[in-house]
Amino acid sequence: MSRAQRLLDLIQVLRQHRRPVAGAVVAEELGVSLRTVYRDIETLKAQGAHIEGEAGLGYVLRPGFMLPPLMFSEEEIEALVLGSRWVSERADGLLGKAARNVLAKIGAVLPDDLKSGIDASGLLIGPGQQIAARDGELAAIRAAIRSERKMQVGYADEQGNATDRTIWPIALAFYDRVRVLVAWCELRAGYRHFRIDRIATLECGTERYPRRRATLLKEWYAFQGVPEQ
Repeated sequence: MSRAQRLLDLIQVLRQHRRPVAGAVVAEELGVSLRTVYRDIETLKAQGAHIEGEAGLGYVLRPGFMLPPLMFSEEEIEALVLGSRWVSERADGLLGKAARNVLAKIGAVLPDDLKSGIDASGLLIGPGQQIAARDGELAAIRAAIRSERKMQVGYADEQGNATDRTIWPIALAFYDRVRVLVAWCELRAGYRHFRIDRIATLECGTERYPRRRATLLKEWYAFQGVPEQ
């Protein structure tokens, strides 16, 4: 492994940890010595990386640091291409356009020997069943999730029973044939899953819900018994 690649990998490892991570853990993940980790961290600091911590206490990388030029492995490029193509085909129009823009921006800054991997990728997304959900609905839901705003929806359950709900949207799940909104429901006083194609009416309010979305999402993961993504 080249030193440049090792520094890139070190940045990636630090970004994966939200809390201080011990140098020994980083060394094990990278397959290098602890002394090498300490030396590389000092190199990154000298290049402007905002890394806090010290030996024995752990390290954390604060946001805002990029190492030029942008580098990806062949597998990472394939993952980006495949993911972007899936979003282009399965998500709403605005999100699909954003995915294509991301690929274009990445391609503009990649070295020539890696740039060809974007256009020549052999990983394709097959045609899928049309999903009943208007682009405007999904865009509005995503905006409410980002801004942590309450929503009022008219919802019909599997038996066709209609209810009016005030919900706190926290996540949007994309399946092959259906899209599902994860939210706290004030009517049911608990977490509920709402199929987008069963939402008859939808209105995004101006009132923020009283708890942070990150906290609600973490609570939902625990409630469902699934690992956090």
